[in-house]
Formats: sequence, structure tokens, C-alpha cells
Amino acid sequence: MTSRTASSPGQTAFSAPAKAGERAFSHVTTWIFDLDNTLYPHHLNLWQQVDGRIRDYIAEFLSISPDEAFRLQKDYYRRYGTSMRGLMTEHGMKPDDFLDFVHQIDHSPLEPNPALGLALEKLPGRKLILTNGTRKHADAVMRRLDIHGHFEDVFDIIAAELEPKPSQKTYERFLKRHDVDPAHAAMFEDLARNLAVPHAFGMTTVLVVPEGTRDVFREDWELEGRDAAHVDHVTDDLSGFLRTKCWR
Repeated sequence: MTSRTASSPGQTAFSAPAKAGERAFSHVTTWIFDLDNTLYPHHLNLWQQVDGRIRDYIAEFLSISPDEAFRLQKDYYRRYGTSMRGLMTEHGMKPDDFLDFVHQIDHSPLEPNPALGLALEKLPGRKLILTNGTRKHADAVMRRLDIHGHFEDVFDIIAAELEPKPSQKTYERFLKRHDVDPAHAAMFEDLARNLAVPHAFGMTTVLVVPEGTRDVFREDWELEGRDAAHVDHVTDDLSGFLRTKCWR
């Protein structure tokens, strides 16, 4: 059975039942956020634009049908963490053109989110973004949401040396570059598998799911691990969760 915590007048936010010995936030001094489907709601379908452009790029690059391109895209995403990494490994693709093409999307569905801005502002400590996307895409998203002033830096796929989450090396590079003590950090993600390494390193982990429900209409493998021990908290309202669980 689930519980709910108040998010704002007239609304409720999903909160998973507390786990025995789950990690809290009183010790956290560094707040780390994924970007897509984490800092903005899943239902805006911004990532679906990127998804479609990845399919189109693969179809053109490999001279295959859109259906076959889609199959390869999801296979590589699952096995390599990103479709790009799969294309680099399996086909020797150079990443620059790919990254530029797939992130040429319409960011207009995003609007300023003052509630999220306030929630981020009141978090005690540093705020960082760790994304498998590009810095350019992250900057565009943050500016549309009007939250760019709250983040110290963005660690993107280029900074990760093109090795995506959930690779342990990527988290190690991130921690080293930004001098983060994982024992005093929290990680917010929309994919449970990307929280396994942060949790093993000692971070408090939060899974962000679509508003109003725990049911996410994605591939089955993307839903795996949501009730695993490496997920400390689950929420469908990031702003409300930060306000009720993380402020001090």
C-alpha cells in the first residue's frame, strides 16, 4: 500500500512507503539531478522528440528501415546505456554529428517552473546535473524551466568521455571532477538502474516517476528495480518531495 504526502493546495504527491533503514537527507550537502524526465514531467514528451530523432539518425546512418532502426535503437540503449554508445561500439560511429542531430528538438513545451526553482533554491548545499545528454540540451532545458541559476555545473556525456550512466566509471569521473563525497550526496533519477551505483557509493537515492501514478508506459526493462534496495525513495512530484523531505 502506498502513502501520499501533500505537494501544494489541492494536490497530492505520490510517496512510496518507507523502507526499513532507508537513507534520509539531513546529512546531504550535494544534490545531483538527472535531466530528462526528472527535472521536467514525463508527460511533456520532450524526450520522445529525441527518441524519434535517434531512430531517424540510425535509419539514415545504417541505411535501414525505420522499424529496424527502432529495434536496434532500443537494443543498444538497453545493452550499452545509450543508443549512441551502441552505434560507436558496433558500427564505429563518430558521436559529434549524432549528438548535434538528436538534440535539435522543440523545447517550447517546457515552461518556467517557479515551484521547482524555489524548492531548489532552499536546498542546503551544491546542486549539480549528471546527464547522458549534452550540455547544450541541458542548458536549453534549464533556461526554459528558469532554474539555470540554481545549478553549479552540468556533467554531460562529453564530460563522461562518451560513457553513459549506469557505467560505474561515469559516476567515478563525476565525483572526481566535482569533488563530491557520495556519503553526503543525494541522486535523483527517472531510471532505477541508474541509481544502483550511486547507492552502492553511499548516496541517498530518489526515483522520480510520472505524475499521479507509479505506472510508467515504457519498456518493461526500464521499470525493473523500482522496488529494489538501491532505491531509497520514490516520488511523482519532485518539487513537493524536495519541499517536504529535503528542506531543513
